[in-house]
Amino acid sequence: MPGRAGAVSSGRELENMVADICESLGLIVRQQVSVGRRIWGKKRRIDIIVEHPETRKRLGVECKYQGVSGTAEEKIYATLQDIDAWPIPGIIVIGGIGFSESTANALIATGKVVLVEDVEEWLRLFFDLPLEA
Repeated sequence: MPGRAGAVSSGRELENMVADICESLGLIVRQQVSVGRRIWGKKRRIDIIVEHPETRKRLGVECKYQGVSGTAEEKIYATLQDIDAWPIPGIIVIGGIGFSESTANALIATGKVVLVEDVEEWLRLFFDLPLEA
């Protein structure tokens, strides 16, 4: 899929890129936040929690990177279910060239998955920030 932020080379880099975008919008960012437990007892961690400093509206963000085709895209469906257990709304931001076009399109169609290059516009809409001209 063209323009899919192929320059990102790891999950940590993707997470930091998304955090930087959030901070550039004036949002409060916390990374790797523990929130409850999964069904098998393991602590649940959210990659990024974003908060609007005035309205206190919050959003959880999971970042999923895939550099080559593989199973990461399959694990996103489990993450979508995990988001339903969060006490706040959440999305998954995907980056890397390893996601197949058909899977990426199906994930984006859920309304809970966003390409990294679209995340700034998505955040502006979610947090009611001015849209760029």
